[in-house]
Amino acid sequence: MEDEIIKDGKFRYIEKGKGTPIIILHGLMGGLSNFHGVTDYFPKKGYKVLVPELPIYDMPMLKTNVKNFAKYLERFIEYKGLKDVILLGNSLGGHIGLLHTKLFPEMVKALVITGSSGLYESAMGDGYPKRGDYEFIKKKAQDVFYDPAVATKEIVDEVYETVNDRMKLVKTLAIAKSAIRHNMSKDLPKMHTPTCIIWGENDAVTPPKVAKEFHELLPDSELYWIKECGHAPMMEHPNEFNAILDNWLEKRKF
Repeated sequence: MEDEIIKDGKFRYIEKGKGTPIIILHGLMGGLSNFHGVTDYFPKKGYKVLVPELPIYDMPMLKTNVKNFAKYLERFIEYKGLKDVILLGNSLGGHIGLLHTKLFPEMVKALVITGSSGLYESAMGDGYPKRGDYEFIKKKAQDVFYDPAVATKEIVDEVYETVNDRMKLVKTLAIAKSAIRHNMSKDLPKMHTPTCIIWGENDAVTPPKVAKEFHELLPDSELYWIKECGHAPMMEHPNEFNAILDNWLEKRKF
């Protein structure tokens, strides 16, 4: 069941449920579709789940960076009149969530990061497929997940289309560079927002040592592992991901 995308002023987003807002932040390759497990589960638990489409390829070149995405998120939160949000970010989305929390701590009640960039420089640069034939890109897309079958044709097509679109490729590399510039290692020890870190034990894009480092540096964080799981736990093991997050939210009374 496809979730309806709401087009509202400058924003495109999915919104489901009522209650405490959880905002899901996608990565470079995550269209709005990858989080059904989460968007279907948490509205039943008394949360309003929102998935804004981040303007990754829609901003002018000079504004294509992590900081501007964090400011875009802030405008979205203001526009929707939300308070005390829970940010849930995967990959680049985790980095955007971290930076937004650093810049606007009063807006964020809790942070959830999974396969997040922000510490590990090559999180996007190296693993990003260069232009090439479809089979090569298919292999690269499969490498993101523990089980290659998760890389459906739809996902591979999206990656293929992106890397063969010169403007998108240039912007992707600009984002990767800005992610390196916005390394969060010095900021994290000062960030006291409660943070739930959920990581795939077999993440080849942001390896497990990155999760451990996030956990060491973030003062109020807890780290949970998912077995036989790569870079996208929400897609690969949605039920386990939901159970971990639900327990953590309950434990912290969020």
